[in-house]
Amino acid sequence: MFESKETGFKASGRCGQDPNMPPSSPPSNSSIHSGDTIESIEPAARPNFHDGDLDRYPTHQSAGPDMPVEPIDSVVDVPDEVYDRLPAHRKLVVVYLLSFCSFLAPISSTSVLAATPEVAAEYNTTGSIVNIVNALYMLFMGLSPIFWGPLSQVYGRRMITIITAVGFFACSIGTALAPNLGAFFVFRLLTAFEGTSFILVGASVIGDMYRPTERGTATGFYLSGTLVGPALGPCIGGIIVTYTSWRVIFWLQTGLAGLAAVGSYFLLPETIYHMKIDDLVGYSGAAKVKVVLGMINPWRVIRLWEYPNLFLTGLSSASLVWNMYSLLTPIRYVLNPRYNLTTPMQGGLFYLAPGCGYLVGTFMGGRYADFIVKRYIKKRGIRIPEDRMYSALPFMGIVIPGCILIYGWSVEKDVGGIPLTVVMLFLQGVAQLFCFPSLNTYCLDVMPGRGAEVIAGNYAIRYLFACAGTAVVLPAISAMGVGWFSTISALFVFSGTICAWVSIRWGQKWRRNVDARRKRRAAKKKKMLLEEKSGGDLAGDENPRGNSGRIMGSPADSVRHSPLTTPGARDKKEEV
Repeated sequence: MFESKETGFKASGRCGQDPNMPPSSPPSNSSIHSGDTIESIEPAARPNFHDGDLDRYPTHQSAGPDMPVEPIDSVVDVPDEVYDRLPAHRKLVVVYLLSFCSFLAPISSTSVLAATPEVAAEYNTTGSIVNIVNALYMLFMGLSPIFWGPLSQVYGRRMITIITAVGFFACSIGTALAPNLGAFFVFRLLTAFEGTSFILVGASVIGDMYRPTERGTATGFYLSGTLVGPALGPCIGGIIVTYTSWRVIFWLQTGLAGLAAVGSYFLLPETIYHMKIDDLVGYSGAAKVKVVLGMINPWRVIRLWEYPNLFLTGLSSASLVWNMYSLLTPIRYVLNPRYNLTTPMQGGLFYLAPGCGYLVGTFMGGRYADFIVKRYIKKRGIRIPEDRMYSALPFMGIVIPGCILIYGWSVEKDVGGIPLTVVMLFLQGVAQLFCFPSLNTYCLDVMPGRGAEVIAGNYAIRYLFACAGTAVVLPAISAMGVGWFSTISALFVFSGTICAWVSIRWGQKWRRNVDARRKRRAAKKKKMLLEEKSGGDLAGDENPRGNSGRIMGSPADSVRHSPLTTPGARDKKEEV
């Protein structure tokens, strides 16, 4: 379903790979980056290989006795045969499984919205306090990717998904049984922290399985769960609260989480092509712990914002998520009084409009993003990652702001009634599915080999803004009205469009400049380490690297495997 005609699958031999295929083949035009330094990840034999496992590819980036260093170049060339390790039907199963898993945290973020008055009454508090809990839920969704992203690079996608699925299941039970507001508060936040890993790891798995010219379509289908969840949550919650207790919402969530945990265990293979923990074979316990702590340091994700294109793309995504949550959060408070609706279920039905829009956009948005990529490949003869974002510009710059303005002011002035409101909610839902696949897939394309960390940084920014939107929307609408608040949201989305356009225009130049700056810093650090050595050691050392930066307990130089680099990098004596 997701494969382009130019890059069809070769599903013969072990794991869908041709047994006669050489260890590394030249990358197709889907993997070429214009004008960037390319670092190659070459396949290596696995002595303990057995059927059913996917090949993984050790690299030079963190192998050997010295402290593993950050990759200096932002572009790593991934061998084209990596994307043929799974047959097409197995990839579809994985995509739909992860789409279901990614449905859980977002639906949990909004399903309680329809039950806010009932939850407040249960714990003798106010709706504003419950909404603060919901805002903090979004804050924890924003913080957790900077932890799960590096962990999934070190230990793989499968382990992290299974662990967090079990944790999400347990925290859902805790929320359903919460005896007081404090317990409700704690379990809600832990649920958010666990659940965001599904969204992050799911996007990374798509980067592991699909070529750049195929990722947009796969991402569109995957994101249907992420985006439909927030829209369906209040509708389902409204129906439940109308007929039974609000706690049933979280028992339903518990059942879905259990299904996700079982499905992940039996259906999700390990898709990562380079698990960093594989580089530490031979390290002693203390040395391995020191290196692993550096690998999983959340600061690794934040440091990627040194690339202006990644930070600005994060702001573009954040503007869309701000709009989505600031639009969905107040529906019951805004539309129920406006249209004289009396039950939570009636207000919850309005959430079906954007939800249906997200579903419709699923079938078109990702395909359109891949179409734009292929068109620019034909135009330029090469693929530049930033070209993908052209597909999002008209929808972010015109369609979504227009829908927001019409929705806000029609509700404010009581014009058009329910039909106009529903149509605007539906159209902005469709338009968002033309934007998110483009922005998400750009995060996977722009820094191959570090896709989980790049998209973790993007999700951190977007959910921090979702937290802000959820927290301020009700007070802001009470103070200025839904019309003016919608105007502010429309301007924010338009500003996000400008951020995306600026990244398209100068993103490649920024990546080169930051790569060059990182190389200079690495060279300066290496020089300082050498200067710290005693003069006698330096004088008699035939190897200029000597023992500088060595971690006690790491493998000796005599048994160190030669780092895998491109000929150009080897000639320059760079270990990146």
